[in-house]
Amino acid sequence: MSAKKKPSPTYQLLDSSFDGDECPLDKPEEACGVLGVLAPEREVAKLAYFGLYALQHRGQESAGIATLEDDVIHVHKDMGLVSQVFKEETLKKLIGTLAVGHTRYSTTGSSHKANAQPAVLTTRLGNLALAHNGNLVNTLELRRTLEQRGCNFNTTTDSEMIAVAIAQAVDQGKDWLDAAASAFQLCSGAYSLVIGTPKGLMGVRDPNGVRPLVIGLLEGETNRYVLASETCALDIIGADYLRDVEPGELVWITEEGLSSFHWAKQPQRKLCIFEMIYFARPDSLMHDETLYSYRVRLGQQLARESCVKADLVMGVPDSGIPAAIGFSQVSGIPYGEGLIKNRYVGRTFIQPTQHMRESGIKMKLNPLKDVLNGKRVIMVDDSIVRGTTSRKIVKALRDAGAKEVHMRISSPPVTHPCFYGIDTDNQSQLIAATNSVADICEQIGVDSLAYLSWKGMLEVTGEDPNSFCSACFTGDYPINIPDDIKRSKLILEQVNA
Repeated sequence: MSAKKKPSPTYQLLDSSFDGDECPLDKPEEACGVLGVLAPEREVAKLAYFGLYALQHRGQESAGIATLEDDVIHVHKDMGLVSQVFKEETLKKLIGTLAVGHTRYSTTGSSHKANAQPAVLTTRLGNLALAHNGNLVNTLELRRTLEQRGCNFNTTTDSEMIAVAIAQAVDQGKDWLDAAASAFQLCSGAYSLVIGTPKGLMGVRDPNGVRPLVIGLLEGETNRYVLASETCALDIIGADYLRDVEPGELVWITEEGLSSFHWAKQPQRKLCIFEMIYFARPDSLMHDETLYSYRVRLGQQLARESCVKADLVMGVPDSGIPAAIGFSQVSGIPYGEGLIKNRYVGRTFIQPTQHMRESGIKMKLNPLKDVLNGKRVIMVDDSIVRGTTSRKIVKALRDAGAKEVHMRISSPPVTHPCFYGIDTDNQSQLIAATNSVADICEQIGVDSLAYLSWKGMLEVTGEDPNSFCSACFTGDYPINIPDDIKRSKLILEQVNA
């Protein structure tokens, strides 16, 4: 991309009117979801829609789909959930042979329509659509480099910077693959990418493979592939899981088939362990099993490490339930449901009354009084971040008649923020970074509190413990974080200038 003015992209941007804010939760906020599909004979926009629908848990701020047909690109993206952004008549206008889709939770760049993805650019070889899951850590340096080369930006996202870097390399004479590989050399951090071009579809993971990306083949088809953040997106559109995109790999999908090459010299797998604990859907596959199975084993290990006498084991819906089942299996304490989740709670534009705000948690979780009354309860959850929601849940259980409430967490204490695509608070707002387990126990109002050990969490993966990023528990970041970025979140650490 040169300093001179570029021609306007040949695409149609369809409008939508939804706007609104999502209520914050006391959890690490999800990474984004990406999806790509190449299937000339199929309604690719509809396939992308349902794939994104399955990935909705990975981002609820905005959604978008871009379809490419020769030199024309059609784009529709807006704030809101997938089902709110897209309607049947909208999808019919998104014609093409391939589609790139995205669901977003913002980590770099604020939450508004201009930052919704896919990012779309025009190059000398045609239009480019890019969807990104992850977070670059060298955004300031990369933006300065690209601005010095005469590049311009329309958004505040690191995702657009990656797209601009590719577009510039194309405009300097490189083909799509060489341009992409050269652009990735400028990028540091976590990025799983789906990139649509007139010639084909790319799937890319950073050299550490921090965020997941899988390859599927449409059922009954030949050379009709799907790329997605998780296998649950393949299931919903009838695609068979083939394999993961490997760290530092670029897969190139055209109508002739799939090819691949490794563009990174020394890839070293560091998959985010929180993908396995919480972010990815329990029915998604990792390491040849569903994550439900891994989460059950977390609960089993938790029971071995920190069992206590009780009458009932319950999970905090939905993410704490598999670990609670595993805890019950090893401890012998009966499992039961103590909280019912209102699964239809979404965005509301109506402010609740003061009394409703005080009861807070009951908008989403309601206790079963006859199950809890007079019982010693072990409540299992996957994590505690700020502690605000945990405190409200504990109070609700006690108000419902629970005699004792013991909390067990199927991961270690979260003491450090993430810089690789998960929106955790800065360190001062992480309750475990500033408080002992005993202090947290008192603050959230439980009779006892125990976390799963770091060693136990990694052992039950059945994989090499060194192949995971667990920096949020240890502060050991596998990708170097520039000092100016560190200072934004690691306010409890000494960072040398």
